[in-house]
Amino acid sequence: MLTDKLKQAIRQAYKTIGENLSNFNPRKQQTFLIAEIAKTLAGEYSKDRKIITIEAGTGTGKSLAYSLGAIPLALARDKKVCISTATVALQEQLVDKDLPFLKKHAGIKFDFALAKGRQRYVCRQKLTQAVSHNTDSPQVGFTFAEKPKASDVRTLNAMHKTLTDGSWLGDIDSWKTQLPHHIWSQVQSDKHSCLKSLSEHSHCPFHKARETMDQAQVLVVNHSLLLADLELGGGRILSSPDETYYIIDEAHHLPKVTRDHSSANITLRGAIDWLTKLRDTGDKMSKLIKSQRAISPALKLGDDCQDLLVEIQKVLTFIDNNASVYFSEDQANNTSRNTFKGNNKNDEQVYRFDNGILPKTLKNWAEDIHELSKKSLSHLNKLYSALMEAVKDGDTQMYVAEPLLGEAGFMLQRLENLTALWKMYAKTDSEKAAPMARWIQKQNLSKGNARQDYLVCASPIEVGFTLEDKLWSQCEGAVLCSATLLALNSFDHFRFQAGLKNDDGSQYQQVGSPFDYQNNAQLVVANMTNEPSAVEFTDELIEKLPKYLAQGNASLVLFSSYWQMEKVAQALREQHDLDIVIQGEHSRQHIIESHKKRCDDNKESIIFGTQSFSEGLDLPGKYLTNLIITKLPFSVPTSPVEQAQAEYVSAKGGNPFMTLSVPDTSKKLVQACGRLLRNELDEGVITLMDKRVVTKRYGKQLLDSLPPFERVIER
Repeated sequence: MLTDKLKQAIRQAYKTIGENLSNFNPRKQQTFLIAEIAKTLAGEYSKDRKIITIEAGTGTGKSLAYSLGAIPLALARDKKVCISTATVALQEQLVDKDLPFLKKHAGIKFDFALAKGRQRYVCRQKLTQAVSHNTDSPQVGFTFAEKPKASDVRTLNAMHKTLTDGSWLGDIDSWKTQLPHHIWSQVQSDKHSCLKSLSEHSHCPFHKARETMDQAQVLVVNHSLLLADLELGGGRILSSPDETYYIIDEAHHLPKVTRDHSSANITLRGAIDWLTKLRDTGDKMSKLIKSQRAISPALKLGDDCQDLLVEIQKVLTFIDNNASVYFSEDQANNTSRNTFKGNNKNDEQVYRFDNGILPKTLKNWAEDIHELSKKSLSHLNKLYSALMEAVKDGDTQMYVAEPLLGEAGFMLQRLENLTALWKMYAKTDSEKAAPMARWIQKQNLSKGNARQDYLVCASPIEVGFTLEDKLWSQCEGAVLCSATLLALNSFDHFRFQAGLKNDDGSQYQQVGSPFDYQNNAQLVVANMTNEPSAVEFTDELIEKLPKYLAQGNASLVLFSSYWQMEKVAQALREQHDLDIVIQGEHSRQHIIESHKKRCDDNKESIIFGTQSFSEGLDLPGKYLTNLIITKLPFSVPTSPVEQAQAEYVSAKGGNPFMTLSVPDTSKKLVQACGRLLRNELDEGVITLMDKRVVTKRYGKQLLDSLPPFERVIER
């Protein structure tokens, strides 16, 4: 329960902010949220399920609300607050602006830290070895994957100098320029060789950052790092779940990030290559350990690797022999719903197994490969531990062992991935739950590689059970918030995706924006002759867009495809001499800066963008007064996971379009319309050029899920 003392502390903090800021306006939505979050986390609604899901419209000040609702409670109960976001932009806003603001103006004493994954930090020892590599030091133990260029050597020396003198903290994000991947991958921290228990690594930047994290009461992380910690059981990277209040901001991204994190893939020939080298790695480690207890795991690793190679070769031969069935060469005439071209730039061919069901022989091999890879992982871990002990005991010198520890670490990560992939292939799916999505991707032959290879992939379709098992049932409390969680005015779609329930004590709140939508914005549904699927639709856009572009001086036009955007832009530039800035022609930052400059100079400015510009683009006030959406943001299920999910809904007698596509489109449309009004005084027009919102039965649902703009239906 919330004590009177704690209630007073929260009220006083909010009051202190008002007293310290002359332009601070208390918002009833914000004070309501603070109270609801604090009451939920304190267990006033449910002692067992301290979870609240909130859709808070733009302008409600949700970051201040969840900070004031959670941090004083956490401090009073000696718990931690972990704020997880989907984007770097929000992380930076929290760390550079919102949390310092709270510390300065609310009178609350707390420390916060930005937590990053280990791979974002340089390993001091590796960097030292890299720069001493050119001095022929006898204690190098470091080999470049490829001979470094002179510019690379200069970069490494600069990194070493600034790390040594303290002007660089050792994280890739604070380095002043883009670091080449081939350089960073050689010197970044890794969990297998950069260990605090080794004296050479005790001062590495990652370990220093961890010390700061341990002392902080508030951690700011991204969803991927949160999931990485939960995958390890929680409390391994971040604070323990049962000691933590989680704030999941941008929560609408969490299900997809969870699904991506739970998936796995391997290339068959690539796996054969590194498994062949793994035996040698085991032998080298055994020789270096100089202990009888290393002989057995090294021999077993060699035997299991040999068996693994035989089994994986069987899978490769099987897919090679069935390639003409799985991957039709003539895609134009191929009507199989399992085979389709990937939507990436290499356009690899993909074969998805119907309902995730594998041929019996492939399932049997998968079971064998999973068992063998599990055993190999165990043997390599024993060798790794033994070598670490030999270094600690002084039996083996660190500079000799280090490159082998790094090599073993690399192999361990690959074995873990191999085990995860074949576990998903060996698993027999439950009839009560969604099956795994399983598919094979035929990779294009590259100039440097004349061998045909296949990417074997698997992913869960639904991840609600994962989040329930690893997070919701384990945490002290959680707040999930976003400006777009509702789909068709209901939490049901998100609830299902995130593994939440409606009847277990969890709380749900929708808090509207303080904006005056009715008077500040108009939603115009254009009178269009053609639906977007018609061939003539693009020409109709070219014909009618100039009229709608004239509605405002600062325009953003959103398209559903690049080719249509480019075709329309080219025609309008040629026929109407319009100055249009197109996504992809310049960086996002450059587009925004040049757009704002034109607006500041009172010149007309037009941006053409695709779906990615409908989220996270902040153009307040005069920088956006005219938003045009050319087409409802339906996405065709092109990825194997999306197709498998649609197939599963159909198998259960459902309608994938109404169950998946329409709710998803509803959220995307709300996000897109959210670009227009960013502050209370903003105003403008939204034009929707898709007639389906008035001609299709789902159209009214989509319109009704939008904020209450003044609505104009052109006839």
